[in-house]
Amino acid sequence: MNAAAVRILVTGGTFDKNYDELEGQLRFRATHVPEMLELGRSRIAVEVETLMLIDSLEMTDAHRARIVERCRVAPEARIVVTHGTDTMELTARALHAAALPKTIVLTGAMVPYTFGSSDGLFNLGSALAFAQSLPAGVFVAMNGRCLSGARVRKDRSNGVFDERD
Repeated sequence: MNAAAVRILVTGGTFDKNYDELEGQLRFRATHVPEMLELGRSRIAVEVETLMLIDSLEMTDAHRARIVERCRVAPEARIVVTHGTDTMELTARALHAAALPKTIVLTGAMVPYTFGSSDGLFNLGSALAFAQSLPAGVFVAMNGRCLSGARVRKDRSNGVFDERD
């Protein structure tokens, strides 16, 4: 395994949505991760791999299995997964159940990166820092917090992530 590098697996979610002015809807074009890394002046050796660009509400067990498999076969020991927030906890639990000997950090955004007021850039930076410093396991990095992938949940009434007891 390449211990020095971090692989970023892109799956979509609000993180990568763009506003389509003609249809008045949020759509996917391409990932913003390379631009975000450049804007954040990242000096981390990363490999960015786009697995899919979908809303996490459309994510199926087959999509989750693909994420788990890509984490399994990735040569890197440290992985960040960008993910929609609506079902991030389900994917975190699927990765936790796989018990891979890697550090895997999921992150996302509540507001699209292209809106300018997005939490995505901060969350990506936090996820990269956590991925480099935490031991093997599955974690969720949102809004400066690092949460257990086995216990994370989205508190929809407050729009934040926390951990179940």
